[in-house]
Amino acid sequence: MRPPRATLTGNRVHLRPPRRADGAAFVAAVRTSRRLHGRWVSAPGTPAAYALYLSRYVRRAGLPANAALLVCRSGDEALAGAFNFSEIVRGPFESAYLGYYAFAPLAGHGYMTEGFALALDFAFRRLGLHRVEANVQPDNARSLALLERVGFVREGYSRRYIRLAGRWRDHVRFAMLAEDWRLRRASLRAAVGLPR
Repeated sequence: MRPPRATLTGNRVHLRPPRRADGAAFVAAVRTSRRLHGRWVSAPGTPAAYALYLSRYVRRAGLPANAALLVCRSGDEALAGAFNFSEIVRGPFESAYLGYYAFAPLAGHGYMTEGFALALDFAFRRLGLHRVEANVQPDNARSLALLERVGFVREGYSRRYIRLAGRWRDHVRFAMLAEDWRLRRASLRAAVGLPR
């Protein structure tokens, strides 16, 4: 099976924007991943929620305010996860928030680490951002480890930051700057297949 045109291609995964045709597979992946996602994330788990997700994150024209990328395993197109850049602000800020989640059963096999490097390359080289911020609940050990593995820097703690699963939840705030990425990219390039 030949993969569809990818936004970025690594050694084992490629990233591309979500499409309407991905709806059934995406919703099924979210439902299969309920235990994995737990209270950490509220991914779009119905056809209506997926349609709303597409309307918010798929770039129409001009500079996007939000951008989404699906992590697809090369070879079989299985969905391994998603990265969502939101509130992209231009001008002197050049910044965005990053949300992400893996899909079971592919979680824990390194696909998200590779996908994360590709997503950061997209953010800093294609979107031209200066700063990407990610916020994670303090007891989400896997997500915290992923951020540290790709080189994010812990900047602070935000009390009652986001309401998830009906409760306001504290988050640890991390960021990656364009200059951080330039230094980190060299060490990840061969491992994940980043382009020169």
